[in-house]
Amino acid sequence: MTKQVLVLDGHPHGADGHLCDALAAAYAEGARSAGAGVEVLKVAGVTPPPLSDPADFATPPDEAMLAAQEAVRRADHLAIFFPIWLGTMPAMLKAFLEHLCRDGFAISDTKGGGWPRQNLKGKSARVVTTMGMPALAYRFWFGATGVRCLKSMVLRMSGISPVRTTYIGGVDNLGEAGRARWMEKMKAAARGDL
Repeated sequence: MTKQVLVLDGHPHGADGHLCDALAAAYAEGARSAGAGVEVLKVAGVTPPPLSDPADFATPPDEAMLAAQEAVRRADHLAIFFPIWLGTMPAMLKAFLEHLCRDGFAISDTKGGGWPRQNLKGKSARVVTTMGMPALAYRFWFGATGVRCLKSMVLRMSGISPVRTTYIGGVDNLGEAGRARWMEKMKAAARGDL
């Protein structure tokens, strides 16, 4: 059976040409070369404003986000790409995830309380982040708290496992050769994830 991969380009700037955009495209190419069906979704094109009322989590999202939920539902594997801004994901990606998880899509209450039902079990994920600082500093000095929160409180909480991570630091100094190496690493990561 052909695996289905959903690549989420979480850069808030909708234009092409960003490193996240190129990495996402390389990952998609690697997944296709491994025989997977691939869908790419640019978060900048579908994200409504952040939620302001907790009650909104219990209501259905708009049509664009319903389509995003369907894309996640079809996928066996998610690959999420974003730059680190102020230590975590950009606000637009956070808003996207808020709307994606509405109406009990990712987790839902169980009768009698207790641990919520994990509605996305059976899926795996890769989180790829880019940043200006050295990746080792983000991971070990700052604890990668923004990425750890995404992995544990959104992805794993909804049942997605395993969740692999790739940290790409010093992006302003990569140069063409460094970018080319990362494109090859992304193709290889996609093949390895499947």
